[in-house]
Amino acid sequence: MRFDLRTPVGVVFAVAGSLLGFLAAAIVLGAWFPAIPKAGIAGPVLAGQWPFHIVILALMGTACGLIARWAGLVRWGRALTVITAAAAAGVLVIAGLQIRDAVRAGADLSVGDIFTQLAYPGVTPDESTVYASPGGQPLTVDAYLPEVAPGTTAPAVVFAHAGGFRTFDKSDLRGTARWLADHGVAAYAIDYRLATATTPTWDKAPQDVVCALGWVHANATRHRVDAGRISLGGMSAGGVLALNAAYRLHDRTITSPCGSTPAPPASAIGFYPGFDVEQMWSINVDGSREAATWFTGGTPAEHPERYREVSPSAHVTPGLMPTLLVVGDRDRGVAVPAVEEFGAVLARSGAEVRVETLAFGVHAFDDAYGSIAAQTSRQILLDFLTRPTRG
Repeated sequence: MRFDLRTPVGVVFAVAGSLLGFLAAAIVLGAWFPAIPKAGIAGPVLAGQWPFHIVILALMGTACGLIARWAGLVRWGRALTVITAAAAAGVLVIAGLQIRDAVRAGADLSVGDIFTQLAYPGVTPDESTVYASPGGQPLTVDAYLPEVAPGTTAPAVVFAHAGGFRTFDKSDLRGTARWLADHGVAAYAIDYRLATATTPTWDKAPQDVVCALGWVHANATRHRVDAGRISLGGMSAGGVLALNAAYRLHDRTITSPCGSTPAPPASAIGFYPGFDVEQMWSINVDGSREAATWFTGGTPAEHPERYREVSPSAHVTPGLMPTLLVVGDRDRGVAVPAVEEFGAVLARSGAEVRVETLAFGVHAFDDAYGSIAAQTSRQILLDFLTRPTRG
């Protein structure tokens, strides 16, 4: 009796293909249907940030299915082939929708970055220095400076990092900041005082942002920055701080403890930002309640005045600077309808506002520097910062 080697080989590939098929199918289903438990959390992240890598995963499962069929496991192999091919198609549709966003934004996508820049790039600032030392605690700013032609100046943006008011630092902004500098915009990534369970910073972190803005104004000539085109922005919790500081500088409810109070920024930017800290506490998604509690030192019932003071939505007044809001449609913590409604509130106040929603973008979608959504968002940001100003 002759032993057929194809059978054990087929079993090995069928089992491997089943594992790959299960992973690919779970990721795709979760991306398309975020309400699915577990998969609805991981799927949008994986398929939304690395779609082509998931396609490769699925096609590896397809190859395993074809080998299983060749080895005589026809039904098993056929099922694997169909499931994994369908998963690959589902992810390709996601990539197609994201590429559509990129084309609309005029983004020049780097295919190499899509496949290789899976996290933050290894870049360094042109200058790193202390901009303030409140209570003896040094706070630093990283400056990413563009090449500026003689006799000209560059627009600039000051960025506050994400982290729920209590973690992370300015290094998370290095990829975006360096890219902006390479495209003619001076970018400043700042640290600010972080909250702890026993040390709230609702009355400190916004002032730190104002101090940083003042520092950039004071160094505008040295860095060849146009002092009239300095914007203020941030990601997630940093977006809360940036929008809050910008709007409060406009309505004169905040001053700088670091010298003279700077002029309001030329524009305000929020990437997947909160705009109502009480709402952050209420939805309690991905640690947002703890973030709001640590930041304010208590609950909305305990400190309603603090929640109001630090919420950008409480400081919408006529005459605000232009505002850019960017959010992904798979963001669990910052709902697209809420961002659109906030944009509508700004528009009704007379502000110029631009709201951009990115297909299959999750919260902090730009953590994957090379992802399609991240590349698209950088182009949107660049266009906003370099648009012609109203005379």
